[in-house]
This record gives sequence, C-alpha cells and structure tokens, in this order.
Amino acid sequence: MLTLYYAPGTCALASLIALEESGLAFETRKISLRDGEQRLPDYLKINPKGRVPALVTDRGVLTETPAILGFIAASAPAANLAPLGDAFEMARLQAFNSYLCSTVHVNHAHRPRGTRWADEPAAIEAMKAKVPENMADCFTLIEQTMFEGPWVMGETYSLADPYLFVMTDWLPSDGVDPTRFEKASDHHARMLQRPAVQRALAYDRG
Repeated sequence: MLTLYYAPGTCALASLIALEESGLAFETRKISLRDGEQRLPDYLKINPKGRVPALVTDRGVLTETPAILGFIAASAPAANLAPLGDAFEMARLQAFNSYLCSTVHVNHAHRPRGTRWADEPAAIEAMKAKVPENMADCFTLIEQTMFEGPWVMGETYSLADPYLFVMTDWLPSDGVDPTRFEKASDHHARMLQRPAVQRALAYDRG
C-alpha cells in the first residue's frame, strides 16, 4: 500500500491526482503546514526536507513531485500516464515537469515563502512584487513553446497535466489573471471535468 503525505493547497495535489488516475491502491496522511507538522520529528523521519509531498512505498520513501509522478506512471503502466516505451517522449515529459518544479514553482514560492531566500523585509517585499511578472513570463513561455494541446504533450493525457493544473490554479493568488492564457485556462477547465481531479479536489478542500 502506498501512502501519500499531503498538505492542502500545495503541489502535492498533482501527486494525489496522479494516484487517483492510476488505479493504484493508496492512502493519504494530511500534514498541516499551518501548524508546523512538517517540522515535527515524526514527519522529519519520513522526509528530512520537511516538505510535501512524500510517498511511502514498500521500497522506501520518494520525495519531489517529478520523481513521485514518474514512479506512479511506471507502477501503473495500464493507466498510460507517461510514454514509458519512448525514451525521447518520456524525456520531453520530464523536461516539462522539471521546468514546473525548478522554475515555475520557485517563482510562485517567492510570494508566500520569501523568507527562504532573504531576511530583510524590503528584500522579501521586492520578491513578492516580482511574482506576477515572473509567473506571467513562465506561462507565456509554456503557451508559446511547450503546450501542444489539447493536453500538455498532445493528444494523450499525461503526468504533465495534473502538475500544470496545480500551477494554473495558483495564478490568481499570484496576481495573474489566468484568462490571459487561453490554452492554460482551457486546460484547467477540462481538468476540472475529470473524475480523478474532482475526487482529489474534494479531499484537498474538504
């Protein structure tokens, strides 16, 4: 049995959606970031980084969203969540998810978690002020050069779709009007129609 350690409103939603899509048996454990549960000794034994998501498997613990998503796809090949038999296409998918992880998510995090990078209040406020511009630049690049449509990688739904859905969902809180990005907005609306997404959101917001 897989166990996903999860916090509402975080990127862990992408892993939860993927698990719901996969058909794999899993359970969840909610971590309250507001209450600091991610820093408690019991959780740090699971994930010393003090972050979510963390996926406990029978072989050990996996962290980092791209790694967890890749594991889910490889563990449930019948769900067809990744082009496992095509090395180039799989690398393209990983490149997209890596961009979301290393660039888009980091740009977003400068708004709620600027203290990771600076101590001076003025520096933190300057980072917050830059977030709308940086996030808009990221989504412009995604729409112009990465998004193939109707799903991220083209005609087939993949692990990139729940991850992009999460990032698009964050745009309003980052001061960006998502309707500026027609492809991302349409993708977000279609994701909301998927039963797996609806189940994951019910858990996230319930």
